[in-house]
Amino acid sequence: MQPSAILGQAPLSRLKRLLELMTPAAANEADREMLRGLAMLGGGFFIFTFLTFLWSTQWSWPFPRDGSTLVVGRDFLNFWMYGRAAFTPDPSRFYDLSIYNDALTALLGAGYPGQNVPNPPNALVVMAPFGLLNYVPALLLWFALGLLAFYLGCRSSFADRRALLVVAISPAALMCILSGQSSFLTTAALFASFAFLDRRPAFAGLLIGLLTIKPQLGILLPVLLVASHRWRVMASAAVAAAALFAASVAIGGVQGWVDYVTKALPVMREVLRDPSGIAMPYHATLFMSFHGLLGDQVADAIQAVAAVAAVAAVYAAFRYRKHGDPALLRALLLACTICASPYMGTYDVLPLTAAAIALLADGKLDTVGRRLAQLVFWLPALQLLFGNLQLPGPGLIPAAFALYLLRRLFVPAKTVLPAPASISVTG
Repeated sequence: MQPSAILGQAPLSRLKRLLELMTPAAANEADREMLRGLAMLGGGFFIFTFLTFLWSTQWSWPFPRDGSTLVVGRDFLNFWMYGRAAFTPDPSRFYDLSIYNDALTALLGAGYPGQNVPNPPNALVVMAPFGLLNYVPALLLWFALGLLAFYLGCRSSFADRRALLVVAISPAALMCILSGQSSFLTTAALFASFAFLDRRPAFAGLLIGLLTIKPQLGILLPVLLVASHRWRVMASAAVAAAALFAASVAIGGVQGWVDYVTKALPVMREVLRDPSGIAMPYHATLFMSFHGLLGDQVADAIQAVAAVAAVAAVYAAFRYRKHGDPALLRALLLACTICASPYMGTYDVLPLTAAAIALLADGKLDTVGRRLAQLVFWLPALQLLFGNLQLPGPGLIPAAFALYLLRRLFVPAKTVLPAPASISVTG
């Protein structure tokens, strides 16, 4: 039934039919019911939050402000400022916190909340074109390119494209939109690179090289390539990364990288370790789950163990189960990536959300897997809730999902034998 055919029905019946039309096909009814619930509740959460955001925004030109007085697309503001800096003599000056916030004050007026530039200098190459535009047109172009790339990069992983819509209304996608982050682009790059590892290794390597502008997302990709002996992909990735590095040096000199290491990284470390927990609602990592409860030293130790375990898990899976289910391997890589880094925004959960929904839509999860996929879907919202209460917990979800996926890859599924036929004994 087409959407136009249900307009004359009663409102509740119409809504039910519309939801039915939007629910992706699945291998079994349990998976479809889970997808229907995620679409309904996730869609409701997305619409309510986004409409509230639009209503509370002051639509002033050239820098509209949201309800918290931050510029709409608060993180994209950093990208855009960095893109503008690419055309000045000393672009790396913005790694100095005081200089950067003085520049924001000059642009936006006194009292603007402090921000920092967290991206490495090779991001200059990507952001420079956006710096040529005014802010709002640049932001709109950023979103348009991100959504287009997301669709093109991920569509081959979803037999029913409606499952992509479930990902696009997830809390991780909502956080990406509200903050102006790059998650649609990075999700597209991760999914496309994984899809083309064997079919188009040079292209896959190019995408992996581009991901060095968000190093925390690609931290385990070299482990994958070494473990699976994909040397052509690695060579292509190295060339792409080297080209980005060379271009960044041409724009800002080697000093840009020195400033990034000596100024930007320490600021990021301070933000994570802030005793008041200002970053806790926005980073769903193991470090963030434990540092407020057990202190930085214990949290550091837990994070270090998790990082080593994540490396070992990815190496083992791609070395000894290289020809296993690609969807399970992809989800394992993305779950372990979150486990390996202390710095992972809730919007960066979008790739894992997409991988979990793809598994769900393809009927590759059992009852436990479905619940874990559901938790992954809601992870950013849970982190926001628990983080504001300064409570640990959500950061354990990717680790639990990774353990589940490892078991699925390495432990053969139990085969349930049919019950023996009853034997009648006659005497």
